[in-house]
Amino acid sequence: MTVLILCHFALAACAVPLVRRLGRRAFVVLALPPAATTVWAFTQWGTTADGGSVTSSWEWIATYDVSFALRLDALAELMVLLAAGVGMLVLLYCASYFTDGSPRLAPFAGNLLAFAGAMLALVLADDLITLYVFWELTTVFSYLLIGHTSERKKNRRSALQALTVTTLGGLAMLVGFLILGEAAGTYRISAIVADPPEATLAVSVAVVLVLCGALSKSAIWPFSLWLPNAMAAPTPVSAYLHAAAMVKAGVYLVARLAPAFADVPVWRPVVLVLGGATMLLGGWRALRLHDLKLVLAYGTVSQLGFLTVLAGAGNRNAALAAVAMILAHALFKAALFLVTGIVDHAAGTRDLRELSGLGRTMPYVCAVGVLAAASMAALPPFLGFAAKEAALEALLHGDTADRWELAVVVLGSVLTVAYTLRFVWGAFARKRGAADTPVHRVGAALLAPPAVLAVAGLVLGPGVGWTDRLFAAYADFFPAAAHPYHLALWHGLGTALLLSAVTWAGGAVLFALRGTVTKVSRRVAWPTADSVFGHLLLGLERVALQITGFVQRGSLSGYLAITMTVMLAGQLAVLVTDRPWEGAVAPRAWDVPLQGAVAFLTCAAALSCLTVSRRMKAVVLAGLTGYGAALLFVVQGAPDLALTQFCVETVSMIVFVLVLRRLPVRFEESIGTWRRALRIPVALGAAATVGVAVWAAGAARVAEPAGAAMVEEVAHHGLKDVVATILVDLRAWDTMGESAVLAAAAIGVTSLIYLHRRGEASMNREELRGETAWTLSGRRLTGLPQGDDTAPERSWLAAGSTLAPEHRSVVFEVVGRLLFHPILVLSLYLLFCAENMPGGGFVAGLVAGLALITRYLAGGRFELAEAAPLQPGLFTGLGLFVSTAVALGGLAEGTVLHAWTYHGHLPVFGDYHLSTSVLFDFGVYLLVLGVVLDIVRALGAKVDRQIERAAGALAPATDPGTGEPNR
Repeated sequence: MTVLILCHFALAACAVPLVRRLGRRAFVVLALPPAATTVWAFTQWGTTADGGSVTSSWEWIATYDVSFALRLDALAELMVLLAAGVGMLVLLYCASYFTDGSPRLAPFAGNLLAFAGAMLALVLADDLITLYVFWELTTVFSYLLIGHTSERKKNRRSALQALTVTTLGGLAMLVGFLILGEAAGTYRISAIVADPPEATLAVSVAVVLVLCGALSKSAIWPFSLWLPNAMAAPTPVSAYLHAAAMVKAGVYLVARLAPAFADVPVWRPVVLVLGGATMLLGGWRALRLHDLKLVLAYGTVSQLGFLTVLAGAGNRNAALAAVAMILAHALFKAALFLVTGIVDHAAGTRDLRELSGLGRTMPYVCAVGVLAAASMAALPPFLGFAAKEAALEALLHGDTADRWELAVVVLGSVLTVAYTLRFVWGAFARKRGAADTPVHRVGAALLAPPAVLAVAGLVLGPGVGWTDRLFAAYADFFPAAAHPYHLALWHGLGTALLLSAVTWAGGAVLFALRGTVTKVSRRVAWPTADSVFGHLLLGLERVALQITGFVQRGSLSGYLAITMTVMLAGQLAVLVTDRPWEGAVAPRAWDVPLQGAVAFLTCAAALSCLTVSRRMKAVVLAGLTGYGAALLFVVQGAPDLALTQFCVETVSMIVFVLVLRRLPVRFEESIGTWRRALRIPVALGAAATVGVAVWAAGAARVAEPAGAAMVEEVAHHGLKDVVATILVDLRAWDTMGESAVLAAAAIGVTSLIYLHRRGEASMNREELRGETAWTLSGRRLTGLPQGDDTAPERSWLAAGSTLAPEHRSVVFEVVGRLLFHPILVLSLYLLFCAENMPGGGFVAGLVAGLALITRYLAGGRFELAEAAPLQPGLFTGLGLFVSTAVALGGLAEGTVLHAWTYHGHLPVFGDYHLSTSVLFDFGVYLLVLGVVLDIVRALGAKVDRQIERAAGALAPATDPGTGEPNR
């Protein structure tokens, strides 16, 4: 099973070269994985029909008992045949539907096959978390497929709407899964169904959340708005995703969990009421539409409501009818969508008011459409009739709620017959007073897939008994019925057959009165769900703008004051309520007097920031507070933390100085006396509250500190540096997350500087028309030597010639040249000694970044380009790649980030060992180096270019796409 899923994704990844080489014929090759899956599923029919299963499991997150578990049972067998079989036919249909010149054909082909793989994994998943992962993958791929023609606003809006609705439902479902998994003690679906947790309040809430996800996926009211709009997608997408696959996922989940949770009090009211309402609303809306795809779309919404009612009814006979109807619906609805695509392809329109006489000009297409439509209207001897009879019989012999639902189903079936007749009449009948619509010839290859589906619906009607054993294997999970139903085409004359006749007659009457029905429908029509959704979004945007305008007033100090006030209020509320200081050990002022002295000086520097008006002074004083914190680490005996703090503070101060070149010398925000008097106590109160909270947290410890255990664990592996080992081994997940956040933050900051294109930051000396930023000055200094009188006799820097002689310092150039390589060597030493000495990838990357900063400060942006000719993104991306590769390499031992050590011997150097933690740390080193280099280029070199351009020393760069000057 795993191999089949991987084959889908692997071949999907090859879609671009396949389409480039084979054109539309590549769809035939891409149909091979679904075809192989279909054949494999048929070979397992006997096993699943006998109540057996085929399982596969691979441990994923052992701590939380989460596995990549797959299981093929009777219900999964049906869904696999639909997902793979219909998917194969749709891919073959695409080979004739599209042309070699169709835009973005390769991404479309890859996304469609990848969706088939995700859908296959979804229906096979036997773990709640695994199911959720592939559930969201189907959402992502459906978003890409619906928005395939992205130049159209309608497609973009429809794709985003589908993504929004189904993703919100999916997030709610994830919370429900977590609650269910914890309540049941396992995330294995088969185990939960076999032994469901007790129906507590938490389980009831979880069931509602799971149903939110299922109902949103299957477009059940009030989530039904996205499905009709998704018809903007190409017809093959509608035939597969919106008839046989994606929309069936919600129904499948309801059917999968119904044996375990149908008795939970909230289950049946939600499923039966919303399912019945959806069936009626969708069918009624389909009677007044003119687009054939929209008629089928609202018909699909109606049928999904019907399927949800059957799947969630909670009894054996209804479950049997549900799986039979799932099969019937997939066959006739996919066929009808494909026929609609042929009509649109041949006639150039789907508007039933413009179509006329296609039944004569396209008789084979008409025959296929009529066969599929007859099954949708539940006419004998089609599979749709056998499934509908089973549904009516099940609801007829159910409880009171089932009988009420029976009335809804009969009324909904009347609407189904009516819009089915409307579809057939609109697509193929000759309209009075209208000329026959001109069409072009349709090839047999295009008609074959829908013909196979339609004929299958006809053959499986009399042969529905062939499926009874398989479907009964699923239905038998429910309590045994007093009179078990068995699938057959003919059960004799009875109430169910009478009700079917009523639906046929009622549907025919509604169709005969279609003009009156359309007028009444439009007159009493409620606002569409799509309109409501649009107004809700507009209202949300307006409220957001109002709140943003009220809160975001452009005062950074105001933002900080609000943040600190909220934090202060929350912390004080907790402290006053819990009183954690009662019984706590009183805090000590210091361990040694030196700590008090350093803390006093640090606080004095922080308070001095409140009195300065120059930005540079504020930066220096803020930097002193950071250095003070580093000294406290030194006094406390934490050299790793101290080293990191010193490096971070140094880089931060340099970055601040680079930014200050583009800011006024003084703070421009005027602060009144009363504001200053208010902010000072807020700041002091926030600091005091945080201090008390930290003391209370430390004093509340009841367990033994973990430090001793960590020291012992590190020593057990022959290491000495506990801090570095924690970062790259014991808590490596945290480091990975922080690395990703650091990279994202750096990209965000520098992107604000590079407003147009990063590539615009050229470092070629030829671009200069005159002076550089390092030669520009507002005025000449009198009384000082100029020009060559101050220039060094030789160049110590690679790009020293770009500096004005009066701005060159021989001391700085010599120091920068001599220290650059030793600092780099020091960074490598800090990297590789981290297992036993203070250091690590993070601080080593900062030290290497400081070496590059030294070159920049000594020689300008061209010197930086000579020192680091590679793009910063290369270092950042390579660092993330190395760290991730090391993390995934641990899977060879069963878990992500599993550490291993290799011991060896070299002739000259002697014994050595190499561990994955060092490689992981090397990835962190590259990432931090890339981040520092990116920031220096953005805030240093980029600002230099802006200064040069403003002074006319640099020709304005133009965007190659628009030809307009970059800013």
